Amino acid sequence: MPATEGWPVVAAFGVSLLWAGLLTHWMVSVLGALCFIAGLVNWFREVLPRESHEPVSVLPEPVEAEVPVREVQYLQAGEQGHRARLPLEIYPYSAGVRGGLAGGAAMFVLAVIYGLVYHNSIWYPANLLAAAGSSSIAAMSYEQLRAYNGLGVVLATIIHGTGSVLVGLLYGIALPMVPRRPILFGGIIAPLLWSGLLYSAMGIINPTLAAHVDWFRFVLAQIVFGVVAGLVVVRHSRIRTLQFVPVAQRMGLEAAGISEEKGGEDSK
Repeated sequence: MPATEGWPVVAAFGVSLLWAGLLTHWMVSVLGALCFIAGLVNWFREVLPRESHEPVSVLPEPVEAEVPVREVQYLQAGEQGHRARLPLEIYPYSAGVRGGLAGGAAMFVLAVIYGLVYHNSIWYPANLLAAAGSSSIAAMSYEQLRAYNGLGVVLATIIHGTGSVLVGLLYGIALPMVPRRPILFGGIIAPLLWSGLLYSAMGIINPTLAAHVDWFRFVLAQIVFGVVAGLVVVRHSRIRTLQFVPVAQRMGLEAAGISEEKGGEDSK
């Protein structure tokens, strides 16, 4: 059968970034152009000069005598024309929360080390982050940003914690869609993409951080977050999606035999 490829999606995503850059920043358009070119080149390589194929095992269908059916037969996911919704299995939301908190803790350690080594202050990174939620902190001088500020610590904790949990939940949802190389997607591709978007919008979201941030170390911290969060998420066991649950059970109806409507062999 023709081999399944994801490069058309990469090319389409590059076109989206090209148009998004017209409204945000030219760097987003550059990233979109790179994605678009990479998607087209690899897509053409898979279809030219000959289309790539992948082997599919086909078992001969056994010939059985027709026997009258005396009970209702239920379609299983993927059988007899019923198309299953993908992914068939996902990570629980708790895995995403744990992954986000673990990645956030790793970023916190890096931020403390960065503040001590380059600015001789552990409060400097926290105040920079907190400037997104306080105009008074945003107007501080360099020396004031290096000093302790209670409001800055509270705001930085809320912003960093909330963002880490939300991105962790996103990882829990997205990683089952890339089962072959989850760490490559979660640890490299995704951090580079959102770092590019933050670079284009940082001047609006947090001008103080945009003026003082070290982008090389910022991107490095995002990659560390992605790797740690991805490793924590993929270590959890997946759970089946609701497409395996009978419709009556999803509607909250109670009746005998509902729990064995689908997957009867698995439940025994």
